[in-house]
Amino acid sequence: MPSPRPSGTRRFLGALAAALVLVTTSGGTGTAAPAGLQEVMFVGNNWDGTADVIASRGDFHRVGRVNVIPDKEERLREIYLNPIKLAYFLGVRSGPGEGHDQFVDDMYATPDGSAMVVSRPSFADVVSLDLRTGRINWRFPVAGYRADHMAVSPDGTCVAVSASTANTVHVLDIATGRQLGSFKTGDKPHENVFTSDGLLWNMSIGEVTTALDAPWLDWTKGDRRITVVDARTFETVRVIDMRDRLDAFGRGDLSDAVRPLVFTPDEKKIYFQVSFFNGFLEYDVDSDRITRLKNLPGNPATDPDRTTWVNDSRHHGLSISPDGDKLCVAGTMDDYATVVDRATLQEGPLVPASKPYWATVSGDGRSCVISESGADRVTAIDFATGRRVTSVDVGDHPQRVRLARVPADWTGPTAG
Repeated sequence: MPSPRPSGTRRFLGALAAALVLVTTSGGTGTAAPAGLQEVMFVGNNWDGTADVIASRGDFHRVGRVNVIPDKEERLREIYLNPIKLAYFLGVRSGPGEGHDQFVDDMYATPDGSAMVVSRPSFADVVSLDLRTGRINWRFPVAGYRADHMAVSPDGTCVAVSASTANTVHVLDIATGRQLGSFKTGDKPHENVFTSDGLLWNMSIGEVTTALDAPWLDWTKGDRRITVVDARTFETVRVIDMRDRLDAFGRGDLSDAVRPLVFTPDEKKIYFQVSFFNGFLEYDVDSDRITRLKNLPGNPATDPDRTTWVNDSRHHGLSISPDGDKLCVAGTMDDYATVVDRATLQEGPLVPASKPYWATVSGDGRSCVISESGADRVTAIDFATGRRVTSVDVGDHPQRVRLARVPADWTGPTAG
């Protein structure tokens, strides 16, 4: 059944709200930051528990660094005194953490630029950090034992976070940490996306840390689906099982675990990655069907053993240019990134990159910015030419990269 679409008036108001948030919080339209704030990018260094703050355009130089685990000793004390928490903590380390603790997954700025809100997988929580002092403003322990991807609402006032072991998404007031609501998902909720028509989309990816990775064992991965809820009431509006859509498209061989995805600017199409696949698919929202597939080149050096691929990913990271003409793909296990023409699905140059894990758009909209988790740097790629612009060193194992605003004179916390 097609997704309900907003009326003309509601669509206009939703689009206006989305445009306003681009101007006031993301900088994706190339507008100047409001007085007193500077536009930056947050880069989450998952394994060392820091977030680098870099310029959002130009040379992408580093502005400062935030310690996102100032309470590390207190949290570890709690964990080691609780056998169940300790078991999950060590499980995160040996599973999705690839032998490392996961201290920062996702981060956003509050609308006034005074704080960074961070999800911390190994500590199973979300915290707000004062960007002036580095101290914790509030802390929200998620249900279960691991926090994952987040999304911020179009008006910047609330943040959604996946509690991956509890099959739950919490929606929090970004200023106070108070829970506004929550909803249930499929197994292992992952990516969250707000849309301008007042909906919140969650993608559950199932079990990604088992070694049961042969295609015929795909059924062991659990209940993987897209859950769409009303972003005000948190009531489910729609559930999408991509298994049926993939089968109808003739690709029953592909996993239905939807990884990163992006909407086109008009929100009529979705481009998404799935587990184990070196490429992406196109989904038409109104007709509720997959319409195109792009198979990207495989790297001959990539280990063919699927059990060695990080958390079932082959490609993990996708962004779209502000005009909707170009897609940028992080070819994680194939060690490259590439810009793809959306009309023809023709890829550009394969830009060498070490385990690229995420892709986003620079503040001026001219570049795709990828995190190279295997090289501890971020790299900007020009949307127009598909070629590398520059690279900047960051901390240990960068993953999520998000546009944000911080005080104009900010260079890092003065305490913490």
